[in-house]
Amino acid sequence: MKKIFLATAVSLLALAPAAAMPPPLPPVEDKDAATLQAEMQAGALHDELVTTLYLDRITKLDDYGPTLGAVIATFPDAMSEAKRLYDERAAGKLRGPLHGIPILIKDNIEAKGPVPTTAGSLALKDNITGRDAPIVARLRDAGAVILGKTNLSEWANIRSGDSTSGWSAVGGLTRNPHALDRNSCGSSAGSGAAVAASLAPLAIGTETDGSITCPAAINGIVGFKPTVGLVSRTFIVPISHSQDTAGPMALTVRDAAVLLGVIAGSDPADPATAEADARKVDYAAKLRPDALKGKRIGVLRDRIGGRADIAALFDAALKAMEGAGATIVEIKGSKAGQDELGGAELEVLMTELKADMATYLASLPAKDGPKTLADLIAFNKAQPEELRWFDQSLFELAETKGGLDSPAYIEAKAKAARLAGAEGIDRLLAANTADFLVGVTNGPAWTTDLVNGDHYTGPSVSQMPAVAGYPHLTVPMGAVEGLPIGLSIIGSKWSDADVLAAGYVYEQASRKRVTPTYRPH
Repeated sequence: MKKIFLATAVSLLALAPAAAMPPPLPPVEDKDAATLQAEMQAGALHDELVTTLYLDRITKLDDYGPTLGAVIATFPDAMSEAKRLYDERAAGKLRGPLHGIPILIKDNIEAKGPVPTTAGSLALKDNITGRDAPIVARLRDAGAVILGKTNLSEWANIRSGDSTSGWSAVGGLTRNPHALDRNSCGSSAGSGAAVAASLAPLAIGTETDGSITCPAAINGIVGFKPTVGLVSRTFIVPISHSQDTAGPMALTVRDAAVLLGVIAGSDPADPATAEADARKVDYAAKLRPDALKGKRIGVLRDRIGGRADIAALFDAALKAMEGAGATIVEIKGSKAGQDELGGAELEVLMTELKADMATYLASLPAKDGPKTLADLIAFNKAQPEELRWFDQSLFELAETKGGLDSPAYIEAKAKAARLAGAEGIDRLLAANTADFLVGVTNGPAWTTDLVNGDHYTGPSVSQMPAVAGYPHLTVPMGAVEGLPIGLSIIGSKWSDADVLAAGYVYEQASRKRVTPTYRPH
């Protein structure tokens, strides 16, 4: 896969004496951001070298070698940014735990520079806006190096009900680094695969329903969907203002907590974030080894599927949490009263997609280009590559919907919020006197099939927290035949710090993340 831009790595040969062989490059595989920061502080690494190592790894694993297809583009100024941060460090200025740490961002999030924000679509292949999304500006202020853009399921997987996750017309197909013929899930497929393959220690994904948690779990990393309204959505290609959020994807819960602490906060341009500054805390400081003591964990047993091997991993996870001081509470009938949730959610997503996409497209600086969902539908019909593998049935359905004042939408929005929130997560927590809900995030990754589309049939617990807008964390729980499985921890609204702390305790007690092997099948 060709990159739109590929920054040139600093040649270590040029830095070495002419007669001497250069030292071997230090490894970055499986190194989390905290470890990299400690090594830079100790002088074992420096900011420029760290960025060089990840750019080199992207070339070797993403462009060649296994050709993961996880990264659409790298930024040509990544090395100069790393040099500037190195100079700051040398002068005694340290911006925080992300100083000099490379990060990849999903390609539906705007960032200044010559790299377009495409959402994976050829319709936006020239969408260079010159704007930083507020979360990207926060990352820059914190000293992170914006390394590049990750591939995604095109339009965040909202174009068709028959799509193949991880495919976009701009980026091609993202492969699962644990088994290259397997899917990387979506829509934050590139972010999940990239962190798993150590193409960067951190990435930002976005979720409307499962698009952070599924690819994180399928690729064997940590993913966190925050409470909707904790993180700004400005200058992020939208689906639904009711459910959209960006969130961290990382190798460890601590890294995810640090990253959330940077990107969280109020944004005057996003009314949903009005409470964010008041609700935000130091998430990393809340990670305590005793955070599960005295907590009651509600088990979503009826949502784990029928596989004995997954059930065994889940039971082992529950034992680990119990060993850390939690009380395990088996919940019966967690799906009761949820039959109409899917239909209500679809009505909300389709109506908001039409309205929110038009608002976003109209905000783009370029005078030409698509301005409405109807324009995108027409563009796709004229581009054979766009519709080669699957249709745009969801786009076409959304185009039939009324506005945000339509009675059908207003009724569906109220119903969805009630079923997922008050009568869903809130009811289950209260009825069982539970602090959290836990379940299985995913089944094993399915084989990718561009002709027939996704055939994911495993367990999923993403819908209720996605629709309610509540926090949802996934942490590696082990693997089935080398394919990662995730443990989900779900909390009430604004309980983000508590959910992360619970996941941290489980992670430290279990340490079930597995390193990718890049096996062909």
